[in-house]
Formats: sequence, structure tokens, C-alpha cells
Amino acid sequence: MDSDGTQDARGTQANPVPRPAGPPDMPAAPPMPAAPPRRDGSAFLSWLRAPRPEAAPGVWRLGHRPRGAEEPEEVPARQLLGGALIAFLVGWLLWSLLQNGYLGGWWILPLELLVPDSWLGSDSRIGNALLYNGYTLVVALGIMVGVGRLGRWGDVWRRFVAPLLRRGEPDRPAPAPEDDPAAWPQLRAAGAVDAADRLAEEARGGLMRDVDHARIARAWQGVRTGRFPLATFTGAVLQDGSAACLHPSGERDLPARHARHDLLTGQVRLGTTADDPRNPYSYRGTGLGLGPDLLGTSLVAVGPAGSGKTGSLVRPLTESLCLQALAGRAAVVVVGAAGAGLGPADAFDVVVRVGNADSVYDLGLYGGTTDPDEAAAILAEALVGDLDDVRRATTVLARLLGPFRAVHGRFPGVPELRRLLDGDLGPIAELRQALGESGQESLLRELDARERQLGQPGDPGGTLADRIALLDRPAFAGFFDTSGASRPFSLKALDHPVRVRVDLPERGHADASRMLARLVLAQFTASVAVREDRSLFACLVLDDATGVVTPEAVRGIQRLRSSNAGVVLTLRTLDDVPRPLRGPLLGATGCRMALSGLTPWDGQDFAEVWGKEWIEARDVTDRQIIAETPAGKAVHMLRRVITGKAPTARAVTVRQVERERWSASELAHGVPPGHAVLSLTTVKGEHAPPLLVDLRD
Repeated sequence: MDSDGTQDARGTQANPVPRPAGPPDMPAAPPMPAAPPRRDGSAFLSWLRAPRPEAAPGVWRLGHRPRGAEEPEEVPARQLLGGALIAFLVGWLLWSLLQNGYLGGWWILPLELLVPDSWLGSDSRIGNALLYNGYTLVVALGIMVGVGRLGRWGDVWRRFVAPLLRRGEPDRPAPAPEDDPAAWPQLRAAGAVDAADRLAEEARGGLMRDVDHARIARAWQGVRTGRFPLATFTGAVLQDGSAACLHPSGERDLPARHARHDLLTGQVRLGTTADDPRNPYSYRGTGLGLGPDLLGTSLVAVGPAGSGKTGSLVRPLTESLCLQALAGRAAVVVVGAAGAGLGPADAFDVVVRVGNADSVYDLGLYGGTTDPDEAAAILAEALVGDLDDVRRATTVLARLLGPFRAVHGRFPGVPELRRLLDGDLGPIAELRQALGESGQESLLRELDARERQLGQPGDPGGTLADRIALLDRPAFAGFFDTSGASRPFSLKALDHPVRVRVDLPERGHADASRMLARLVLAQFTASVAVREDRSLFACLVLDDATGVVTPEAVRGIQRLRSSNAGVVLTLRTLDDVPRPLRGPLLGATGCRMALSGLTPWDGQDFAEVWGKEWIEARDVTDRQIIAETPAGKAVHMLRRVITGKAPTARAVTVRQVERERWSASELAHGVPPGHAVLSLTTVKGEHAPPLLVDLRD
């Protein structure tokens, strides 16, 4: 067993993410087709060379075609086509009248005035034909331009013809070597020509995958920042080609992919922004992609059971983060109920099945720390974080954990901690005696203070004992061991690109599962803040955050952005969060998602955090026209007979009003099944307004 108390998922005694022989932390690869690349590598090269223009937050950049910020005033298709046809017929009629002399010969007058007489009186039949036919063609083109403008033929071309031609566009030619990403120009510029040639050859031969490209690009970043020598990187590439700098697991891809990924930008496609008037025009019809730049501000998703939280959100995000971990750019921890469908076990390096005797890994109760105060704070947050007693609980635990570790060289296991908290003086007396025998009398004051507190009003020891008793059950026998006999996983391993899945035994142990979820969240927020390599994005995904949101958890989420880390929380309803914490939770997370089926009172919280906007309201008033003359009355009577309505005059009033971006009623009743309303914030502070997104596309 390594110093951090972890072990390889296949049972070998090793760190869950051993450091690779070459440059370790490599970037996550771009999202390539799930199927293996063709032997000629054309699919990979097409993906790599595809345009990825800069876009607004949340826009799927792979192949994106930017749109204008404002919606143009488009004429209805029927009216546009009808006008174009009428204009064509008018032009045809005019040309026919000119050709047949019904309009006289005046249209020949410009030719007679501008052309020399010698040309007009020429005996050359060819010259006369060219002269008169050329002039006729100029007149025809002039008529065509005029009726084309009148009939908006240009709009017809852009809306109906150009899209059909774009579908049949030939493949773009290969770019120049200095602009071709498949030729690795950045390596050539640094003098690593042989390595660039080897990688380019494997890309053309179909031996390189998207994960390989991103992983090697991540390794090259390490070379540029001085973390690894150029010679080591070049030697690894020349020896192994696209398999260089492998993830410690040795894997180059996931067993299967269920979502579209673009690891070149780090995005995963979750759906399509609906073509809805409530969405900004520049977003309508574009793909929705999330990446570390958005997850770094954390995300909270609220929707009832069956609304698609796990299948449409958690599973694709987990898959994307696992791919990025294989490329050395991310570390991911996914927590959910056993059998929740968070991904196959083969997609993870570490799978902790709490309460399952067949689990290879155990879950460390103290987060791998050796500091009693830090361990007490983490454990107190897990045990009583949902109560208003965390500070005193931390003090009680610290007064027991410090002396116990001083005597035994480790922290107490669950049964031992329960005995210390039960109020029985026997275990404390034994601890006092051991401290005296080892000459550590300075710690006796901690035990004295604990003994004075026993039985006093407000003593949290009883509550702590009741909560720790939830873990002192036969189902958890052998778990949370601190003696070194098990293989505990520590979140201190987030310094490495590790993929972790924690299965909680929700069935029959719901309270214990919520307590363990709080434990993982507390350990995560404490561990990412002290990482050495913050270029590695760390993300915790909680498939069900019921009972997890506490005041300390909200404060921890607020600090994650500066640590290049984030959390993804899903809730069935905001009622699972204490009322005083709902606003702070939505304020602490930069990305907020409301799925279909939301209750109106949940929608009210989202409506408040999304605020209001100024819109242009148009009030239309129809006023009946009163005719005063007999002729006018006759005309009005005729219009009434034809249209069935009295003649009216329309008055339009335009004014600026402020309204909610999405009201509680719209969120509760106006979001179709399979859709969600999502607002986004990047780590740089860019915002995207609430967007209606189709998660099924």
C-alpha cells in the first residue's frame, strides 16, 4: 500500500493513479467519432480540421456557424415566394412588350445617341448582331436586376437555395503545413521535427484517436511550462507514437460513448437550444455544449424524478470528464446510488461500493489527512452539517481525535469513535492512562475539557454518537477501517487525473447515504484547495444532493472557482434544501438548470435569481371608422359584406416594460417534456441568459 493508503483497481497494491513514466498530466482529447477511426485516418483528420469559431458561453463550437445578434425582420415564406414569382412575371411581361414593339422604340434611343453613326450604319452583319444583341442583353439584365430587387430574389436565394448548395459542398482542401493541426506545427517550431513527423504519420494512418491528440497536447503544455524536459517528451513520442504519455490506467478511450464530445474544446453536447422567441436569436438552433470553463463555476440542476437529470445531464458530463481524465486534464469523482447508471465500472479507475463486501476499495473517513483539527472539521460537517451545531461538534471531535492519534498513531474507526462519543467514561479513562504512560500529558487537557462537557446542556456528543451509529451497522462492517487492513480511497489523489465512482447504499440506508455524500463533498472542497497542480480540473458530480447542501457546503462551493474545480448537484426539488440556503446555493453556482415538471414554488426561486429584463411591448388598438358621406357609408357597407368586419383604424403604441426573464408559471407549465431552462456563467465572468434547451436532440 502506498503512503496515501490507496490501491490499484485490479487489486494490486498501488496508488489509484500511479504516475506515468513520461510526462504525466496530459490534456483530455477532442471528441472524435465513437467508432474506431478508418485506417486512412480521414475521419480523425476531418474532425481535427473542422472549424471551431469563438462563440458565446454554452454554444457547441464544433462546426458552429455564427448568427447575428439581432433577428432580421424576415418576410413569411409564402409572401416572399409569391412576391418573387409576381416580380418575375412582371419582368417577363415588360420584356415581352418591349420585344414585340408594344411600347414603341424609345428603348433603342440610348443606343442611337451613344454609339457612333459609323457603327450604326456598318455593313458588317456580325458587328450589327453583336451591337444590337449586346444592347438587348444589357436591357434584359437591367430589367432582371430591377424586378429582382423588387421581388427580393436575394432573400429567396439565401433562405431556400444556398442551404441546399451548402449540403453538397466538397470537402475543404487540406490546409498548409504551418496551419494544419495534424502536422503539429507547435512541435516543429520548437525543433521537435522528428516527433511531429511521427505523430502526423500516425494521424494520416488512422492510428491516432481524439484522446491521444489531447493527451499529447497536454504533455506538450507541460514541456512549454518547464515541468518536463523536451528530450523526455520527444523520446516518448518517437518510441510509442500516438500511445505516448499514457494515462496511468493504460487506457486510450472509454469502453463506450453515449454522448457527442469535442475534447479539443473540452465540450460535451447536451442538446440543442430551442428555436423559441424567448431565447436570444444568436443561440436559437445552436448546439449546447458544456466544458470545464462552465463547470468551474459549478452547476445545480433541479427537476422531478424522470425529468432526465441522470440520463441527459449527469451521464454525459461524467463521460466527458472521464475522457478528459484519460487525456490528463481532469480528475472526476461521481457519487450516486448503486445502480443509478452513472457509467460502467470499466470507465473508472476506482469504484468504491460502500456496503458491498465485494468492493475493492474502502472510503476514507478522514479524507487522508493527519491533522486532527482538519479531520474533526470534515467529519463534523458530514455527521451534523445539516444541523446548526457544526462548530461545537468540531470542537468535541478534535478533543478526542488528537489524543487518540497521539496514542495509536491513527484515527479511531467507527466502533471506537462511537464508544468515545457515547458518554461512557471507560474509553476516555483508557485513553487518559495511555497518554500518561507515553508522556504526552499536554493532551490531557483536551480530555479534561471533554469530561467537563459531558452531560452539560447543549453537549453535541449525543447527537454525534447517534449519527456515527448509522455507520456502525453490519452492512458497513469492514468499511471505514483505519487500521491499515483495508484499501481506503482518499480524495488527496485529486492531484492526479483519476476517475472515481462512489456507490452509496441508499436502499435501507438513506440517512447514512446522505451523511456519506456530505462527507465526500467536505473532503472534496478541503482537498482541491491544497492541490499542488491546479491546472488539473477537478469536478465532483453528486447525482442526488438531497440533504447535502449545508452552510459550510455553500461556502466551500463559492471557493472552488479559484481552485479550478467545480461541483455538479442534482435535486428533485429545492424543498430538499433548507429555505435559508436556497438563495445562497443558487447564487454560489454559476450554472443553474430547471428541468420540465418543476413546481411553481421551485420556479419562483429560479425566477428571482434570474431577475428581470427590459422588453419592448406593443399595444395594438383597433378603432372603428365612422363614415360621414353616403359614398363612404356605401364603401364601408361593401367592406363589411366582403370581410365580415367593420372598417377599423389600427393604432400601435410601443413602450419599454420590465418583466421576469422566466416567470414561475412559465417554468412550471411552459417547459416541454425533455427540455430544460439553463443559465450559464464562465470562470471568466461571461454570462448566458436563461436558455430553453431540448435535451433530447
